Amino acid sequence: MAIKGNKYGTHRVIEPKGVLTQAAYRIDNDMSKRYSNEIICDVISLNIDSASFTQIEQACGGDERKIGEMIMGIVAERGKQQNPVTGSGGMFIGRVAYIGEDLQDRDLKVGDKIASLVSLSLTPLRIDKILAIHKEIDRVDIEGQAVLFESGIYAKLPEDMSEALALAALDVAGAPAQARKLPKEGDSVLILGANGKSGVLCGYEAMKKVGKNGNVVGVVRNPKQVEALMELGVYHKVIVASATEPVAVLEAALEANGGREYDVSISCVNVESCEMSAILPVRDDGIVYFFSMATSFTKAALGAEGIGKDVNMIVGNGYTRDHADITLNVLRESPKLRKLFDEKYV
Repeated sequence: MAIKGNKYGTHRVIEPKGVLTQAAYRIDNDMSKRYSNEIICDVISLNIDSASFTQIEQACGGDERKIGEMIMGIVAERGKQQNPVTGSGGMFIGRVAYIGEDLQDRDLKVGDKIASLVSLSLTPLRIDKILAIHKEIDRVDIEGQAVLFESGIYAKLPEDMSEALALAALDVAGAPAQARKLPKEGDSVLILGANGKSGVLCGYEAMKKVGKNGNVVGVVRNPKQVEALMELGVYHKVIVASATEPVAVLEAALEANGGREYDVSISCVNVESCEMSAILPVRDDGIVYFFSMATSFTKAALGAEGIGKDVNMIVGNGYTRDHADITLNVLRESPKLRKLFDEKYV
C-alpha cells in the first residue's frame, strides 16, 4: 500500500523545508514515488502563464530552441515550472495515469483527460521531451508527467470542444468568474489588457453583469485592435492608451465614462508597472482586481497610499468557485468569442 502524503504536498518539498510547494525553491518530481493521495498525469501540453512566457521569450530573443532549453532548465533545477523572475507558472492538460487509493472515490478514472486548475509553480513536473513550442499562444507540447495533490483542483476536458480550446480558456478561468462576481448592475468597469484572452472573457461577463445602465470600457495600446473588439460586443467602449502610462489611461478612461471614476477595474496585462493605471481611475471604496501575475503588490499598495486612494485591491486568485464551468460556458454562449479563440489560441 502506498504511503499517504500531506494533503497540500509538503512531502514533496526538498528545500527549504517547512514551506508549501509554491514557495519552495525545489520540489521532488520523482514520478516513481507513488503516494496514496496523489494523482499522476501523462502531460500533453503546458500553458505557460502569459507574464512568464513573455519574460522567457524576451530573455531568449524569441529563439524557440533557447525557450525550450530555458523551460527544461527551470524544471530540471526546481522540479516544477516556476519562472524565477515572475514567480508564476501556468497549467497543464494531460491524461490520468495513476490515482492513489485514497482518491478512488472521485469521479475520475485512469485515461481521463483533465486540465489542472492549480499553478505549475507548485506542481511537481518532469519533462522528458519538448515536442513543440507555440509562441503565439504561450503553449508548450511535451512528453512528461505531473502530480496533482489531494488539495489540487482540475477539470475534465469537455466533449463539445477541442483540448486546445478548453486549455486556452481554462488557463484564465479565474478572471471571467471574478468579472461576474465583482461588479453590480449599473456599475462602470475598466479592463486593462482588453485584447487578451482574459480581457475579452472578462468583458463578456462584465457586460452581462452591469446591464444596459452600466459601462464596460476596455484599454488597449494598439489602435488597430479597437474595431475588432467592438465587433465582438464585449465592451461598450474601447480606449487607446499604454497601461504603463497611468496619467494617459486616467484621462482617456474618465472621458469614456462621462468624467466619472470607475466602480471596478480589472488588470489583465502581462507586463510590469501597470499597477497605477488600474488604481488611478477607480473611485474611493471601488474595487481593483489584479489578475495579472506581472503585478507588484508592493507598487500597488504604496502607489494607492501615495495618491490617497481608499480602494479595495484584490489579489488575482486563479480560483473562484465554479470558475471552470463559468469560463467554458462563455465559449458556449458566445459564437463570436468561440470563433476568436479557435482562430487565435488553438
